[in-house]
Amino acid sequence: METKKVTITIYGAEQICASCVGAPGSKDTYEWLQAAIGRKYMDDPIAYEYIDINQPPEVEEHKQFVKQIFEEDLFYPIVFVNDEMVAEGIPRLKTIYQSLDKYGIPLQS
Repeated sequence: METKKVTITIYGAEQICASCVGAPGSKDTYEWLQAAIGRKYMDDPIAYEYIDINQPPEVEEHKQFVKQIFEEDLFYPIVFVNDEMVAEGIPRLKTIYQSLDKYGIPLQS
């Protein structure tokens, strides 16, 4: 299986989601995911990006999804692996790992 480049995008905010009280913040989740994924997978084919939903970058795709987060009251942080949403609210590593496995990301030796 050929290894593809993967971008993991985390949408979140400084303010913890009202329905996620007691959960770690979005930035903490972003850092935790990088560490957890880095322990299991080779980092070379993986890029990470954090999108603050209160100050999204001037990229149409991000602006449209941030609008959707507010319109549909989605729980954040929201985690994407490439274009697939793999977690909303409190992310589960197993789900994220399954998505990375689909892209053939090599495991650490």
